[in-house]
Amino acid sequence: MPLSEQEQRLLDEMERHLMSKDADVVTAPREGQTLSYRNIVYGSILVLLGLGGLIVGVSTDLIVVGVLAFLVMVAGVVLAATPNRNGGPTTRGTTGERKSAPAARTSASFMDRINERWDRRHSAE
Repeated sequence: MPLSEQEQRLLDEMERHLMSKDADVVTAPREGQTLSYRNIVYGSILVLLGLGGLIVGVSTDLIVVGVLAFLVMVAGVVLAATPNRNGGPTTRGTTGERKSAPAARTSASFMDRINERWDRRHSAE
């Protein structure tokens, strides 16, 4: 069954609103928001230590050790997922190297062109 004109306009409006919100959500990580190897390594070590402590706590029936080990694991995950803010080495290379890479500009402009094309297509309808 086809949509009425009012339902089609409402659907188009909802789609435009969703696309404008998605563009804000799906953005490339900014310069200071890349993950660092150091944080990932330290976080992984904390998770492994916490897992070992959790096993010890469960096997010895010491609930306090298990709870503390779980908190250490959570801290490790948070540390590993924390972006690098000091401009040191990152998973994408150093700050200067990434900025001058032509691939970064190409992918950004590609996404901009796709978004512009999408907007033009839906504004014409």
